[in-house]
Amino acid sequence: MEKKIDEQNLLSMTVFIKKAWNLPDTDIKSYSGLTLAYIGDAIYELVIRTYIVEQGNAPVNKLHKQVVKLVKASAQASLYHTIQDMLTEEEEAIYKRGRNAKSFTSAKNTDIVEYRTATGLEALIGYLYLTGQTVRLLELIHPVLDLVSFS
Repeated sequence: MEKKIDEQNLLSMTVFIKKAWNLPDTDIKSYSGLTLAYIGDAIYELVIRTYIVEQGNAPVNKLHKQVVKLVKASAQASLYHTIQDMLTEEEEAIYKRGRNAKSFTSAKNTDIVEYRTATGLEALIGYLYLTGQTVRLLELIHPVLDLVSFS
């Protein structure tokens, strides 16, 4: 059974962090696609790690293997192709901003197309996180969680 998220009780971590350190509001349009991908990569991995850990206590190497399977570029690219039709025009534009950004790092263990697709997804995740759209972020990540198995 799929659980519904109680939006009333969901406090955006971004809002909490900004208030805790009295950080200024920054126009999200001023962030580059790679900056959005940078934060999006961390948030995506945090969501995946949280989900895996909350499935129950397990040896760390087993947890790590499950996380790696879901956060690698090929899994992120696959997730993007799964959710592509669900994206709004604005979300698709953010994805393309990240995908088309000129990165100074190279793809490891994947081809450049998958790497750029994953970067675009990470930019979208970063954008949703920084704009406090946590429910939407989780909705878009949800399909990748079907790949989790602890056998």
